[in-house]
Order: sequence, then structure tokens, then C-alpha cells
Amino acid sequence: MSIRFTAKARRGMVALAVTAGLALGAAGCGGGDGGDKKPGASASASPSGGSQPSAQEGQSAAPLAELNGPSGLILQVTSAIRDSGGFLTVNANLKNDGSQSVVVPVALRGDETEIVQHGTSFGGATLVDSKGKKRYYVLRDTDGRPLTTTDLSSIDAGQSIPVFMQFPAPPADTTEVTLQLPTFSSGTIKISG
Repeated sequence: MSIRFTAKARRGMVALAVTAGLALGAAGCGGGDGGDKKPGASASASPSGGSQPSAQEGQSAAPLAELNGPSGLILQVTSAIRDSGGFLTVNANLKNDGSQSVVVPVALRGDETEIVQHGTSFGGATLVDSKGKKRYYVLRDTDGRPLTTTDLSSIDAGQSIPVFMQFPAPPADTTEVTLQLPTFSSGTIKISG
């Protein structure tokens, strides 16, 4: 009887560990979901994002940089935060400053085969570290999906959607990088953290 109880307890612990792992994985991937909700305004997306919005809320009203894109699209970079895990997360608002609804350019995802097969994203974004003479590409998960906001289709006139992109962090002595995004102008941003 004790062997049967031990086996059941072991299976229960394995099931609990798997469930906890899946929950943590889903929570870790949840940062992109806040940008995927098109109907809500940026104010309604903020409470659902967990730790990501708190970084944006702590920023001043003036963006770090504004990158102008096609058809009145503007990417307003609100933060570039280096964390202790070796990552750099760029938070921004993608805004339609035009008078009509705009389709988000598919060129934003870049042209790498691994990223293209996962739909519209900011997978084509790069960071240029002029001091270290290096270029950093958007990180990918184990399935090749870019660690950015995904599945944006169109933006209504005047609408602003919070987005993010995650990169490997440049060395600690690099405090400024240039963000490049296909079809947009480039802009220099200061790194915090």
C-alpha cells in the first residue's frame, strides 16, 4: 500500500510541477499579449500586462525617441531597460498619426525565414551599438518566434498600441544604441538599468 501511495504522490508532484511550469511559461509570454489586443486603448492594455507596464508607467511623458514610418505611423520609444538576465527590453507605442486606418507593414518582421513563418511582428528590428561596433537582433524562443509584439494587423486613426521588442543586452558600458526598424527612420535611445 505504501508503494502505491508513493507512486500516486510522485505522479501528483510531477503533474503539479508541469502545471506550474506551464503557468510560468504562459505568464512569461504574456507580455506580447498586451500589444495584441487591438480593440482596447493603451490605458486598458496597461493593467493586464503585469511587469511590462510598470516600466512604461515610470517613464516621463516625453519618449526617448520617435521613429517615423509609412502612412503616418510613429513608433514612440518609452523605455529601454537592461535586466540582470542579460536582456534588453525596448517598450514603445505604435501610433497612427494619420487620418485613416493603416495596415501594419509586414516588412516590420524582416525577411529571415524562421521569423517570417510566424506572422506579423517586430522581428526585423535591430539595435546598433556604435561604440562596440555590434548589431543586435531580436531574440527568438525555442520555436523560432520573435520575442516581440506579434499579430498586429491594422491601426485605426489616432490609435496607439503598446509594443515591445527584446534583444540581447549590450555590454554594461554601452549606454546608447540606435534602434532600426524596417520602413521606419532610425533613432538613438538611452539604456536604463
